[in-house]
Amino acid sequence: MNKTALQQCSYGVYIVSAHGDGKLNGQIANTVCQVSSEPASVSVCINKQNLTHDLIMKTRTFGVSVLSEETPMQFIGRFGFRSGRDGDKLDGVQYKLGQTGTPIVLDHSVSYMDCELIGSMDAGTHTIFLGRVLDAETSGPGKPMAYAYYHQVKGGKSPKTAPTYVGQEEAKVEKKKATESYTCSVCGYVYNPAEGAPEVGVPVGTTFTDLPESWVCPICGAAKTEFRK
Repeated sequence: MNKTALQQCSYGVYIVSAHGDGKLNGQIANTVCQVSSEPASVSVCINKQNLTHDLIMKTRTFGVSVLSEETPMQFIGRFGFRSGRDGDKLDGVQYKLGQTGTPIVLDHSVSYMDCELIGSMDAGTHTIFLGRVLDAETSGPGKPMAYAYYHQVKGGKSPKTAPTYVGQEEAKVEKKKATESYTCSVCGYVYNPAEGAPEVGVPVGTTFTDLPESWVCPICGAAKTEFRK
């Protein structure tokens, strides 16, 4: 079976948020969809290893923020490649508490939903949660980001806990790598001197060693020391 065929399905880029045990948390998700109109309900698919999964199971509530195409990659990296068990992802982020007490992320979102859990289904590595929408509003300008846009235009990667993750050995995609290229051990981003990183102001031809020590991964924000040759 060629699992890359599954990537032709349409997805978006969202933050699914939750609360419980005195914690406020959120994570990137790409599998969110509306499943009914009366009452309005949506489904989300969350990896069982994630803190967000534990909090949804505990409080039976969750929030969804729809991210815009202009969302910075480091913002996505904060919620997609770091664990809420290691720190407060919402520190410095604009959010509000919804009717359910769930943190609703407002930064870079075009709309949001506040939901109470009405059902769930075991899906192997993930759980599909079904939520009734208690509140929903538009929250900012811009176009919602499609998952294809995230990959093809912004150069985004999928974490290993994503339902659509396909390992390199399965994808069998040949990538040109210049000598002295370095890979981020957190998210898999490859820094290639032949390409530079123009999205963050690094010109073509800049070697990895010439990057300042304060330089971070443009996708997940990992430190330069997290890269491997």
